[in-house]
Amino acid sequence: MTSVARRYQRQFGRSRTGAAPVARANEALRAPVVLMVSGGADSTALLVRACTGTLNLGDGRGEARVARERLHVLHVNHHLRGAESDADEAFVRGLCDAYGVPLRVEHFEPDEPRAERNLEAAAREKRYFFARRYLKQLCEQFKVPRRHGRIATAHTASDRTETFLMNAIKGAGPAGLSSIPRRRGNIVRPLLDATHAELCRYLLVRGQAWREDESNADTSYLRNFVRNRIVPLAAERNAHVERTVSASCDILGDEDAFMSKLAATALRALTRRDSAGVLVLDAARMAATDVALARRMVRLAVEHVSPRRDLRLDLRHVEAVLACVAAGEGSVTLPGDLDARVEFGALTLRTAPAREEAVATWLSLPGRIALSGGVTLTGSLLRLAPGVDPVAYVRSETREWGQDRAFADAAALGFAEADLERLAAGGTALPAEALTARLWVDGPQPGDVVCPLGMQGRSKKLSDLLGAERVPVAERPQVPVVRTAPGGAIVWVAGIRSDDRFKCTPTTRILVKLELRRVSALDNGR
Repeated sequence: MTSVARRYQRQFGRSRTGAAPVARANEALRAPVVLMVSGGADSTALLVRACTGTLNLGDGRGEARVARERLHVLHVNHHLRGAESDADEAFVRGLCDAYGVPLRVEHFEPDEPRAERNLEAAAREKRYFFARRYLKQLCEQFKVPRRHGRIATAHTASDRTETFLMNAIKGAGPAGLSSIPRRRGNIVRPLLDATHAELCRYLLVRGQAWREDESNADTSYLRNFVRNRIVPLAAERNAHVERTVSASCDILGDEDAFMSKLAATALRALTRRDSAGVLVLDAARMAATDVALARRMVRLAVEHVSPRRDLRLDLRHVEAVLACVAAGEGSVTLPGDLDARVEFGALTLRTAPAREEAVATWLSLPGRIALSGGVTLTGSLLRLAPGVDPVAYVRSETREWGQDRAFADAAALGFAEADLERLAAGGTALPAEALTARLWVDGPQPGDVVCPLGMQGRSKKLSDLLGAERVPVAERPQVPVVRTAPGGAIVWVAGIRSDDRFKCTPTTRILVKLELRRVSALDNGR
């Protein structure tokens, strides 16, 4: 989100409210600028203007000269056109020699033929990877923070218009229709206010040649179809269509950034749980949210959960999730093997690895094991002081700590009598070397039966208990279940209910204490 002061400072130059601190300004003026030059008219004009004129690098100075020692050129040879690609590289080398600018050439050739969109995306991703790596190396060499460095691309108002129309044809929301942003992080587009035709005239006046890509005439590619068929047709009604669309993209981009900021704030307010591969949101509150904001929240939530940076949702996927939210139940499989499920007032987004992840290990007493979501399960053996009522002690502890703490009778669990005698004789904690007591921890299993504490020994299916406690189906595999042994009787459904068969009685001598501890609780010394 950009304020009025910053937006127009970016466009027209330094603000009247004062300059940046001197030290920071000096760092910015020394930072390297990587020019991405392919050899076409636009990128050739970028290099010529950088060396002989002015550029707006989004550093608050507006249009200004760039010191020659800051300039570095990156050329990526994709080897897609054989000898022509090599000729492009040779042309850029000659251009850099003529202007005395250092050149880095990277080579990248797709492993296998791809569809137009995939090939274009792979090439673009690789170019930016090379550019970011080169900028990082240069910033280390210049000893300046990377945030001051810049990667300048030669995108123009013509490119912006083509991208806008392509996204409109394929179907896109405000983010896609805002097209190419003026700046994203270190990446700046200083030529967005110029058209391709204007840059060609600029080079002709200077007598500077450039390279033409013959494949640009092939209208089987969507971009070329838009460039050669649709834009000229639109220009018959508006000769300045490229500038008009580019101005609209600025407006859409600013409004999209503002709405995204609102959506991010709303998403944080609705988040119940956020761990690796799992995001749980308050579905009831989302259902009451304005649909324009809710759509963005779904997209942001998927981007947050998914490990894939290139994942894009279609509108139909977003609408399917929101339909489940509105209905209060249902599930949807999303791209990237994500699962979205609504039940018991919660929307849970989960990746495939998170769905499959389940703890299955022994818990020694005393001991600790790590669970998902920054939670640990600890266990210990305790002997109460003489005269202390075990039942009253357990009741007071669980009243204070709630379902995150549970107690069981060590003798009822069948632990070795020798261990219990050593504990009784040696203090309140059994030495680790004297220990043979342990419990098994895993997740819910088919056919599990529990005798919930307070039900006077009556049994209940574990699945029914979890349903009664409104635990979403998507989250049930991650519920820790403490057992006497693998496949043995349930001692504690962690955080939910203890089993009546192992409860403490007035005759209990040794207690087994089990406790769930969150990271924040550990940090606070709980």
